[in-house]
Amino acid sequence: MILYEYPFNERIRTYLRLEHLFLRLSELMARTAPLDHHYALATIFEVMDVGARADLKSDVMKDLEKQKQALNSYRGNPAISEAALDEVVAQIEHCFSSLHALTGKAGQSLAENDWLMSIRSRVGIPGGTCEFDLPAYYAWQHRDAAARRGDLLRWATTFTPLAESIHLLLKMLRNSGAPQKVMAMGGQFQQTLPQGRTFQLLRLAVDPASGLIPEISGNRLMVSIRLMRHDSDDRLHASGEDSGLELALCS
Repeated sequence: MILYEYPFNERIRTYLRLEHLFLRLSELMARTAPLDHHYALATIFEVMDVGARADLKSDVMKDLEKQKQALNSYRGNPAISEAALDEVVAQIEHCFSSLHALTGKAGQSLAENDWLMSIRSRVGIPGGTCEFDLPAYYAWQHRDAAARRGDLLRWATTFTPLAESIHLLLKMLRNSGAPQKVMAMGGQFQQTLPQGRTFQLLRLAVDPASGLIPEISGNRLMVSIRLMRHDSDDRLHASGEDSGLELALCS
């Protein structure tokens, strides 16, 4: 199944973008080719751009504290394992304290590195990192793969508290939604959302064999899904078929 996710607010949208970048960074750093490490460094710059929001750190810390309070309210419930509860609360407290210890925005220390910033200023220019533009960077790319990876790990470590916190928050959010089978009649599905409950994330599982691509839109009142097909003319065309989907709403 292909799993699509749709955020209902800007905060979760930012979390998903950062998670996407952290996963890409982890995969690229593990490789050895200079080209892979070039794109790993470009990904670090993307994380800095997304994490530049002044309120990002406080938003993450507020969400961690909110989750901690929600979990502590389950104490004394015989259906809840106290040991499991303690373990998750300890993870939240670790993330909170690690994030609180950071100063400034995400990647603030990297922004003070003139050599890195000289590369960052040219990464967005087509062909802007050629050897005649950045000879020092070209020389770095010719270093041993282990040395390059060591540098990348050192730079990426500055994001570890943020990455761990977002991973934990998204994991808990995803676990809050129970999948349900739904039917898109004529390639369309709409559902009115229950009032009095705020959903933050929609998760939609689509069978890849169907060849269907969902276009999702939604707000606090309703969610709408339109199923499309990528045809041989390289355009998306609406599907008129009845199709089964698996949907989860997470709060």
